[in-house]
Amino acid sequence: MTCAIQSNNGDFLSAVGGGGRTADPVIRTNATQIRSWETFTLVPVGDGVHYGIRTINGNFLTAVGGGGRITDVIHSDATWLRAWEEFIFVPLTPTGPYGIETINGHFLTSVGDGGRATNAIHSDATRIQSWEMFWPICGI
Repeated sequence: MTCAIQSNNGDFLSAVGGGGRTADPVIRTNATQIRSWETFTLVPVGDGVHYGIRTINGNFLTAVGGGGRITDVIHSDATWLRAWEEFIFVPLTPTGPYGIETINGHFLTSVGDGGRATNAIHSDATRIQSWEMFWPICGI
């Protein structure tokens, strides 16, 4: 399933360079339109709950350390879908928005509610507030 992921302020997540990075900026939250870097494939792991998020270049997003970080938060260079590359999309209503939960129970945060080119994502939230809300737009 190919999706764009929109932050609560309306900007889209971008995998910088299409993926394959380990240093900031890995993810930006300042795209105002959907292009190739703003598309991700949600890959089910088979349990009906967890998904890998694959970039346009075929790499998977990784929550470094399983989540709980404000620096060195996300990498986009994984080529295999392992536990650190698994996320849960937690629906807040039947039609969205969603919190994106890491493997250790933290949530991704769109720092400043989006609109950032660096230091754009944290993974240290323990509850979903407005800046932890994302809107997947799928079928694109």
